[in-house]
Amino acid sequence: MNGVIFFGHGARDKRWREPFDLLSSMWKNQQKDTLVELAFLELMEPSLDGAVESLIKKGCKDITIVPVFFGQGGHLRNDFPVLLDACKNRFPEIHLSRTPAVGEDLGVLQSIIEFANRSLG
Repeated sequence: MNGVIFFGHGARDKRWREPFDLLSSMWKNQQKDTLVELAFLELMEPSLDGAVESLIKKGCKDITIVPVFFGQGGHLRNDFPVLLDACKNRFPEIHLSRTPAVGEDLGVLQSIIEFANRSLG
């Protein structure tokens, strides 16, 4: 079974995670064959390690981590690889992979342009 983890920064304000919860809910409604979890770098739970463990307990053997960051800042260049390596070491029987940051995808950038254009009207 496959799983996906949407990985975000985290914040002190609990309302910050509302779009992430909506993203997870939308995934569940549209992608019923792939389980989903959220994970956060700091200030919120679950951690990346906790999200991976949760998916493994549900039977996932192949997990893709999607960093929901706009670009490759210090957190994705420095902190995230350490966390990912720790998960790979803890769960060597699981295939863990990652995508680029969502903000680096041309489709995502185009969606932002379309959103801005709709906002002009």
